[in-house]
Amino acid sequence: MTIQCEIVSQDRTVFQGAVDMIILPGTSGEMGILPHHAPVLTILKNGVIKIRRGGKEDLFTVAGGVAEVQPNIVTILADAAENIKEIDVTRAQAAKKRAEDALAGIKPDEDHDTYMIMEAALRRSKLRLDAIRRYRKVNTRITEQEQSL
Repeated sequence: MTIQCEIVSQDRTVFQGAVDMIILPGTSGEMGILPHHAPVLTILKNGVIKIRRGGKEDLFTVAGGVAEVQPNIVTILADAAENIKEIDVTRAQAAKKRAEDALAGIKPDEDHDTYMIMEAALRRSKLRLDAIRRYRKVNTRITEQEQSL
């Protein structure tokens, strides 16, 4: 028995298919979803979505959003989402550095909007780098670049 799952970010469909189980990073903690789950609407926090199907697990970072759970389908509308396998370490490290540099030059009380945008960018970068460090395996060896995370 499976449940349909769709993860949609602002610019694309990140995942779509039948799965055995979905684990979501809800604001009150992780939430496991199985087929025939009761209807729920939940807010997602920054974290990792785990999708289990056929004895295999796929992992996706999610930077906020909402999930609508119905008995036969889970629709995740994410502010940003990405398969952990697709994260470019160099790009993620560069984004983190840019956000840190920008935050160093901004005073929160003078340019509040820009400060909040850069703070969110820094959180997303840290999420991506942490997900790589915790979950990604490259031929059972961690690359030298990933070890420095």
